[in-house]
Amino acid sequence: MKLVRYGAHGSEKPGLVDKDGVLRDLSVHIADVDPYVLHRESLKRLAAIDPATLPKVEGEPRFGAPVSPVGKMICVGMNYAKHAAETGQAVPEQPVLFMKATSAIQGPNDDVVIPRGSTRTDWEVELGVVIGETARDVSVDDAMAHVAGYVVVNDLSEREFQFEHGGQWVKGKSCDTFGPIGPWLVTTDEIADPQNLHLWLEVNGHRYQDSNTADMVFGVAKLVSYISRYMTLMPGDVISTGTPSGVGLGLKPPTYLRPGDVIELGIDGLGRQRQLVHAHPADARAAR
Repeated sequence: MKLVRYGAHGSEKPGLVDKDGVLRDLSVHIADVDPYVLHRESLKRLAAIDPATLPKVEGEPRFGAPVSPVGKMICVGMNYAKHAAETGQAVPEQPVLFMKATSAIQGPNDDVVIPRGSTRTDWEVELGVVIGETARDVSVDDAMAHVAGYVVVNDLSEREFQFEHGGQWVKGKSCDTFGPIGPWLVTTDEIADPQNLHLWLEVNGHRYQDSNTADMVFGVAKLVSYISRYMTLMPGDVISTGTPSGVGLGLKPPTYLRPGDVIELGIDGLGRQRQLVHAHPADARAAR
């Protein structure tokens, strides 16, 4: 299934996208695509519904993040060897973990706002893993049973905040609008192998990132198992599994987002995102 949340910000309704790409309303069956819906039995009940019995949604409504609320968002750094190399860091022996504030999460096509005073806002296409069953110190062999599905994530980053403002990376990762998720939550039955998915990102039509999840240093099962050793993963939690090479930081010279840029990104089978980049209001006023 492709589960979605559609409508105005704060008033999203649950829906699904059928095999013909038609958006259908799920409101008669569930109130929202929330953590309770992601449990195995709940997903089975939804999968048994004939999509043709659901009302079609007319027009082209906004999509919100396809699950809400997200309890926590755990990100993985340097999880593609070429990305580690382009940023001048060694391939890690264990997964590098950091958090992204859930206040950064937004819909897949909502505008991105460059933080006040930022000159180094960067892009990162990533495979997101959505937890469906509570995972507490699970084995690699059992890890995938705790996954509800997958999403596209743009793990936007402010590199000065991340590396030069002291402390952990979270400051460079958590600015408002820095967590577009979606458009859909695709359940695991539709993705034969999460370690064989093409992912890409373009800015203003130029392709900067073009890779495959096969190149991950640590695969999805390993990450779920590893993270659950240190914290309990709850239904609705999202793991953003790292980005391939081609980020702005690694280019020569480094290239960063500017107001008016258009970011487009996607992962095979999981849909695509499109964001228009804006200046922070304070910076926009100062430029007048």
